[in-house]
Amino acid sequence: MAFSLPDTSNLPRYVAIAGEERIEQGSGITWDHIYPANGQVTSQLKLAGAAEVDLAVKAARAALPGWRALTGEQRRNLLLKVADLIEQKTKDLAALDTLGNGYPSMISPYTPMVMAQRFRYYAGWADKVRGETLDAWNGPAHNYVNYEPYGVIGAIIPWNGPLFAAAMVLAPALAAGNCVVIKAPELAPYSVMRLAELFEEAGFPAGVVNMVCGGPDVGEAIVASSGVDKVQFVGSGNTAKKVLQTASQTLKPCGLELGGKSAVIVFEDANLQDAAKRGMSGAVSVSGQGCVNGTRLLVQRSIYDQFLAMIQAMASHVPLGDPLQPTTVMGPLISAQSQQRVEDIIAKAKEQGARLLCGGDRPEGDFADGFYMPLTIFADVDPSSDLFQHEVFGPVLSITPFDTEEEAIALANDSDYGLGAYVHTQNLRRAHHVASKMEAGTVQVNASGEGMQPYAPFGGYKQSGYGRLGGEQGLLEFLQVKSVWMNLKPVE
Repeated sequence: MAFSLPDTSNLPRYVAIAGEERIEQGSGITWDHIYPANGQVTSQLKLAGAAEVDLAVKAARAALPGWRALTGEQRRNLLLKVADLIEQKTKDLAALDTLGNGYPSMISPYTPMVMAQRFRYYAGWADKVRGETLDAWNGPAHNYVNYEPYGVIGAIIPWNGPLFAAAMVLAPALAAGNCVVIKAPELAPYSVMRLAELFEEAGFPAGVVNMVCGGPDVGEAIVASSGVDKVQFVGSGNTAKKVLQTASQTLKPCGLELGGKSAVIVFEDANLQDAAKRGMSGAVSVSGQGCVNGTRLLVQRSIYDQFLAMIQAMASHVPLGDPLQPTTVMGPLISAQSQQRVEDIIAKAKEQGARLLCGGDRPEGDFADGFYMPLTIFADVDPSSDLFQHEVFGPVLSITPFDTEEEAIALANDSDYGLGAYVHTQNLRRAHHVASKMEAGTVQVNASGEGMQPYAPFGGYKQSGYGRLGGEQGLLEFLQVKSVWMNLKPVE
């Protein structure tokens, strides 16, 4: 018997919020949202289309002068109100995330908590956007620099962490004085649809935050719109290429936060129990559907067999489960297509000689109607293999041995991606040295996710994108730089 469908009696109604307009039936396609845990339809949505994007962009442009004219203190206070509302609505937002993408109810309340932290952090920046004065050496003059908002930001976020991604973009963009048109992902739309309603409740002027729920055509319309001044895209590299192609027609700047194949290096002096637990978490956390998850483990040969035995034993205590049960650690993948793709990757890994330690087979029984795959761990993975080189976005770990520190660094950097990296060692010199050599935007030592704090910049090297979200650098992503030079020479 398949797992039951969560409560759908209080789903958000609006597929588009454009200024004061609330639209329940969009001009786009009719979409059946599927609950990943049992394959059942939760609701049928008439998605937004290009017409709703146009309305949202016009509403954002109309609201922009008034939003920019507010003081930093006024924007700060509104952002703090949103943070308070997010915390008050944690139960509702978490339930909508579980319904949207099958995230276990054990972890879904965590997202609103960290969202509120991010809005509060950037609320603190709203009244601190500052310029600077330059020493004008070429004659009596006054030269100063202002930081100004771009105008309207088009935000396209993914289904795998919609609330967190929304907060990463909305908080700094709004603090900087921009208006926003955000796309709720059709695969997991509900939590962002609800989030959009909270800005009105917090007292934001109409049109400052606009939402459209739609598919790829809606994302393309946002990027192509002449009324959008900058695009912030969070998603896959393949889609990012299409975003850049469309944006190139208007030379629109883009920030990109893309995929990863993050290496986890375990040295022989590491705390092996902690390293195994954290190393396994890359495939367990949200069923491996995280861009920065560590899923490529590199283990020093002197401890390799011991580590494999340890992580294999741990894996036996991570069963799949119903997302609605509070004890469930791992839920389903997002879709049947994702489930089949992960199955194909596992089959190819076997063909290419990787040694299967656990998992690998699609589960049956209660799980048969949902999109489940078990925690799957491969050892002896060849660095040239597809499993080592390519992102899985599923609950699959690869483990490869190494001998020396230099070899570990080379293997870790042998990737087209560079979003995250993880190092386990008790040697402080080694930790700093290896971190300095990692070709990745975020390096975490003896950790597995704690480094994603609101005050810290987050972004990638290589094909993991460019630009940063988080920290002061994240604020600057949404500000343009203007130099003003004033001639003070007397008129002759």
